[in-house]
Amino acid sequence: MEFDVNKAIQYFQSVVTEHYADFNGRVPRKDYWTYVAVYFVIAIGVSVVERIVGLGLLSLLQLALLLPSAGMTARRLQDTGKSGSLVWLLMIPVLITSLVSFLLAMTFGLFGLLIMFIPLFPVLGLVGLIAAVYLIYLCVQPGTQGSNPYGPEPAPAT
Repeated sequence: MEFDVNKAIQYFQSVVTEHYADFNGRVPRKDYWTYVAVYFVIAIGVSVVERIVGLGLLSLLQLALLLPSAGMTARRLQDTGKSGSLVWLLMIPVLITSLVSFLLAMTFGLFGLLIMFIPLFPVLGLVGLIAAVYLIYLCVQPGTQGSNPYGPEPAPAT
């Protein structure tokens, strides 16, 4: 099986621009994991830049792509016949952690105002890890054949 990087980037871009908050329908495994792979590469690049400039860029990326990522995961879950609302098991801890991380990075001298949130990080991290493992398990499952309550069987876009 051949992986076309340009096609993968174009697909990622189309998801973000045309399906920013789309939670309806289904998405096949290949398309979902193509989106995840491009997101991962972008996140690595942003992390490198964040280390150089010292701002909360990765948290900002996670916040910016929260809805497209949640939508893709919800549609992937729906392809397997599961409820797309399960995506919020992971997205709520990610949202809270990203928001607090970004605010901590941007407060500079006002760190004391947000210090009360630091004990939440390990708990949110553990909840997020457990949810991520469960959702990954669900997302690697094959989609249901034919139509299901969430729509017809999707054709691969990538």
